[in-house]
Amino acid sequence: MIHPTAIVEVEGIDPTTNIWAYAHVMPGAKLGRRVNVGDHAFIEGGACVGDNVTIKNAVCVWEGVTIEDDVFVGPRVTFTNDRHPRSPRMPGVEERYARTENWLAETRVGRGCSIGAAATICPGISLGAYSMVAAGAVVTRDVPPYTLVAGVPARAVGHVCSCGQRLAGSYETASCPVCGEQPSDRQTTPSRLVG
Repeated sequence: MIHPTAIVEVEGIDPTTNIWAYAHVMPGAKLGRRVNVGDHAFIEGGACVGDNVTIKNAVCVWEGVTIEDDVFVGPRVTFTNDRHPRSPRMPGVEERYARTENWLAETRVGRGCSIGAAATICPGISLGAYSMVAAGAVVTRDVPPYTLVAGVPARAVGHVCSCGQRLAGSYETASCPVCGEQPSDRQTTPSRLVG
């Protein structure tokens, strides 16, 4: 379903994907199957979104951001892609912005990761599989798989299960008290990406 007020400038959106009111998907963006793009979200060309991803309202996914399968991106999450941003129209920096590789810092969001509302993901970050970012956190460095981070700047405060429940110990040793997942059940292999 594509809402009549959405602007979708790519062909071949899977019929299982929903794009809601006032969302904008630019040319060159890639979206997988069973994706839900909330109201007022913006997905820039060069962004890649896997299968079964939820992107809540007012999220901007910029060029260079790759979101693997089964990810949850909460409302108003902010991604960034330039470590030293300046206006490309400013005298003296036009040359840097003439080629993408001069400024683009790619971000990868691992399979099953959840990012809480209004979190900020700094450029060039990797969020490990099934990791969890607390609401309002500012992530300035990579997050290992199954790790829960919170705060400004974000720091590891624990581990989570694939189902999202907090574990009483390390994801490498603790069983989940809610779903029963065992450490040997956890996987960190990358998911299939679109395109």
